Amino acid sequence: MQTVWIVLALLGAYLVGSLSFAVIFSRALGLADPRSYGSKNPGATNVLRSGNRKAALLTLAFDALKGYVPVLLCLIYGPRVGLGATVAAFVGLAAFIGHLYPVFFRFQGGKGVATAAGVLVALNPLLGLATLASFGLILAFSRYVSLASIVAAVFAPFYQALIWGPGLALLALVAMSLLLVWRHEGNIRKLLAGTESRLGSKAGQPPPGTPATKPQPHRKGHS
Repeated sequence: MQTVWIVLALLGAYLVGSLSFAVIFSRALGLADPRSYGSKNPGATNVLRSGNRKAALLTLAFDALKGYVPVLLCLIYGPRVGLGATVAAFVGLAAFIGHLYPVFFRFQGGKGVATAAGVLVALNPLLGLATLASFGLILAFSRYVSLASIVAAVFAPFYQALIWGPGLALLALVAMSLLLVWRHEGNIRKLLAGTESRLGSKAGQPPPGTPATKPQPHRKGHS
């Protein structure tokens, strides 16, 4: 019976994670599909490029909640059916994978930064705060959301292992971290090339130093 509850918890978390709130709120507010502009990533950062802060904040909040709520419910009600903190960690991983590969949106998901943050805060508030602090510090100095996300993703399992010790739950955190870094492969290439967009840049905005319009060819007979 315990196996059944584990399967149901993982499946439920995956389905909740599959709710792509970037697309949902963009449609509700009459905005373009975030998968059609900018980085084409259905996440809060790309929605912000539309210029609609309300949509971006709603996306950020609900993407975090869909990682936070399944884990919290598992921690509160799981012990009644024999589910502990380790299962809760993998429930968080299931919600995270749902965001990356949402069954309701043709498996075209985002990169999972907000959802991962929600998972960490629910699992261990101190771990979540330490990871968010790392994210905020890197973002404040660089204004690269992608760089801050990658650094925070790498640090999270190290914080867990060094401060709270290793365990089976750590495997879920490592898997989530590796997936998040892998989903930022394109951003890593842009960071290395110096073409990555900084926080607040809009869709289609050229990188610094790029002319906004192409120069007109010189025509004979005109000075």
